[in-house]
Amino acid sequence: MPFFKTPFNGYSVRFSPFYESRLAVATAQNFGILGNGRVHVIDLSPNAPIINELIAYDTADGVYDVAWSESHDSVLVAAVADGSIKVYDTALPPHSNPLRSLKEHAREVHGLDYNPTRRDSFLSASWDDSVKLWTLDRPASLRTFREHAYCVYSVAWNPKHADVFASASGDCTVRIWDVREPGSTMIIPGHEHEILSCDWNKYDECLLASSSVDKSIKIWDVRNYRVPVSVLNGHGYAVRKIKFSPHRRNLIVSCSYDMTVCLWDFMIEDALVGRYDHHTEFAVGVDLSVLVDGLMASTGWDELVYVWQQGMDPRAA
Repeated sequence: MPFFKTPFNGYSVRFSPFYESRLAVATAQNFGILGNGRVHVIDLSPNAPIINELIAYDTADGVYDVAWSESHDSVLVAAVADGSIKVYDTALPPHSNPLRSLKEHAREVHGLDYNPTRRDSFLSASWDDSVKLWTLDRPASLRTFREHAYCVYSVAWNPKHADVFASASGDCTVRIWDVREPGSTMIIPGHEHEILSCDWNKYDECLLASSSVDKSIKIWDVRNYRVPVSVLNGHGYAVRKIKFSPHRRNLIVSCSYDMTVCLWDFMIEDALVGRYDHHTEFAVGVDLSVLVDGLMASTGWDELVYVWQQGMDPRAA
């Protein structure tokens, strides 16, 4: 399956919700510590295992995450290390981009998620310990959510409830929020170490997953979160990103500083159903296509983006 070489270190990869062959990639120079960033928009070639770059956008600082708009097929947002969120429109000429720069966060923006049900708003998670709610038609955020005691690394909308989202933080908690409520509605002390990622199950709106520096992934039922539904162990280092399958209820994918991408069925005893060791540096970005069942993508600090079908070798041409 095809791969794409980026000049900088990969941080995040996202499939387009509109075009099955299109992806966006967030990258940062010098492992994101200091230097520039670049957003790549890439297309899979229909006839050959080749990835073509459609366009790239340079930033003065590293880019840690990207998210596609759920309402405009050419619009995407990027999380930048200077605390800004850049908005790009691939339908416009390069000199018209970015469309705007939303700058409120006091530190790096680390995570983004577009609302898949309401489709008009998105969330940003920052190392300034806050989450912000935005719409593209306003230059200022609609609301700031401040309760976490340390960096917020990840944020995820509930796929069924348009006002509900989860946030994962270095303070070792996952918090559940409802934008109609003044504060968080639930606090899950999920791990004993920093929580790096969270995601909602796409078929059961009460199931939530978290992943941590403690090397584990935990599945929670928010109706009874004292004990996790499942604990997935198998990674050798911190689990950087997790994503529930949009096509199969019990499937979740993860990537880790152990350089692997893992596929799990959290309802069976031998939960690890696939391990891919194609990266040669930290694997930090992973995604599953909403439009094509089993199509996966990953990126890492080895400056490579891989796109492959579940069960195939990502390195096979």
